[in-house]
This record gives sequence, structure tokens and C-alpha cells, in this order.
Amino acid sequence: MEGLAKLIEDGAIDFLKEEYKYLSVFLVLFSVLLAFVAEPELGMFYTTAAFLIGGFTSIAAGYIGMRIAVYTNVRTTKECADSIGKGFNVAYRGGQVLGFTLVGMALLVLQLLVIVYTKFFMPETFKTKAEAQKKAQEMFEMVAGYGLGGSTVALFGRVGGGIYTKAADVGADLAGKVVQGLPEDDERNPGTIADNVGDNVGDIAGMGSDLFGSLAESTCAALVVGATSD
Repeated sequence: MEGLAKLIEDGAIDFLKEEYKYLSVFLVLFSVLLAFVAEPELGMFYTTAAFLIGGFTSIAAGYIGMRIAVYTNVRTTKECADSIGKGFNVAYRGGQVLGFTLVGMALLVLQLLVIVYTKFFMPETFKTKAEAQKKAQEMFEMVAGYGLGGSTVALFGRVGGGIYTKAADVGADLAGKVVQGLPEDDERNPGTIADNVGDNVGDIAGMGSDLFGSLAESTCAALVVGATSD
């Protein structure tokens, strides 16, 4: 089990490193485009900076979730061989890491972003309540770039991981089950390793980025709406 788990772990981490390398380049290039299309009065620099921060935070959340997942998988299998209850506890605790990491990182970085933007963008005093609401709305519209960055990473993470795992699954079935007559997920089928790698990168890293993007988007939208309400 340790040998197979090491192959799956190495494959998943290598896949993520390669994917995130190209995705980082895309984020930087897209941020340049965003700086030109963002409304000048909303602050091109602030919106672009929030976008990049959201994108790289989403990358970090997916990567941390992946490392915990590949660390937990083989231990869950080992415990399930002795007791389903013990295996469930290991799987449940391992799964909690991604949830707490995702929510914690999203809220922490967003809170820091709001604090910094408030210091540099918001004046200390306002003449009227309407002026304060307008400034707050403009600031939170800049912060909304944070959600856009998270969603951009989620798009590529889910699609890239999903395409990889489906291609590996079909290849493993054709080469193993159809040609060689091997059972499903047989350890003698090398395609099974690729299939498990794809399951991890698509369902763990991709899903983590997807959930992060949804959380960041909904929170930023709530901030914008809240700034305009009485």
C-alpha cells in the first residue's frame, strides 16, 4: 500500500505543480488585461491586486488539500482493513483539514485585504452618510476581484483535473478490463495509478479551488450589497 500510495502521491503533486505553473502565468497575463478594462475610478491597481491575491490563495488552498488527501488515503485504507469505524475516523478528520483550511484561508486573507484597502483607500472622515456609502461600495467592488481570482483558478482546476481523470479512467478500462480482462482498479494495471491521480487532482484540488471560489464570490457580493444598504 505504501508503494502504490507513493506513486499516486508523486503523480498528483507533479500534476499540480505543472498545472499551477501554467496557471500562474495565466493569472499574471489576465491581471494585465484586467488592469486595462477595470474602471479607473474603481482603482485599476486595487482590483488587479485583489484578483491576484484571490487566485494564488485558491492555488494554496487546493495544494494544501491535495497534500493532506494523499497523506490520508493510504491510512484510511489501512484502518478500514481492521475496522470500518477507525477508517471512517481517519477519513473524516483528513477531510476536515481541507474544509477548515479553505474557509480559514478565505476569510483570513479577505479580512486582511479589507483592512489594507480601508487604510489606503477610505478617508478617515466623511461629510455625509451618502458619501461614506459610495466610498464603501467602490472599495468593496475593488475587493470583488478577490472572488474573480478564486473562480479563475477553480475553472481550470476542475476542468483540467476532470479531463485528466476521465482520460485515465477510459485508458485504464480499455487497456486493463477490455484487453487484459483485469478487474476494476486492479493493482496490476498501471492505468489505475493515473486514474487515482486524476481522482485526487480533480475531486480534491479542483473541488477545493471551486469551493474557495464560491465562498469568496458570495462573500464579496454580500459586502458590496451590504455597503449600499442602510
